[in-house]
Amino acid sequence: MTGAVVRRARPDDAAALLKLQLELDAETRMMLEPGERPADAAIIATKLAALAALPNSVVLVAGIGDELAGYVEAEGGSYLRNRHSATLVVGVRRRFAGRGLGRALMHAVIDWAESAGVNRLELTVMVHNTTAIALYRSLGFVEEGLRRRSLIVGGVAVDELAMARLR
Repeated sequence: MTGAVVRRARPDDAAALLKLQLELDAETRMMLEPGERPADAAIIATKLAALAALPNSVVLVAGIGDELAGYVEAEGGSYLRNRHSATLVVGVRRRFAGRGLGRALMHAVIDWAESAGVNRLELTVMVHNTTAIALYRSLGFVEEGLRRRSLIVGGVAVDELAMARLR
């Protein structure tokens, strides 16, 4: 992948991250429905600051030039028994797809997890998102189960795979 910089998000990235998330919501059915995400950068800044204060959570962004092209959020468990695990949310703008950006973000979050002592990364992915499933498998994620009709997207029930990577 050429020209992308993956780094930890900062609270001053809130407006750019919100713009990225709203664009992802509008261009794909894989994220939130348009209008569901609070369109307030202050909320994002507060969340970024809160996650940055936790040793088992992080938000990484991928920038190309002065634009955010993708992100991965790892939110760690909040109880003693699940602090070793983090749930991932990943998004890459369509126009940046196929450049290895998703792979770069996933490698970065795996590296972060190893340094942070997070031994389990987990995520869900819609079963028809075969490109993402192939990426996750190639990085050592395995299917742990099928969540039947777990989502309603555009009025249609959608199954999700639950996947995890253990260190």
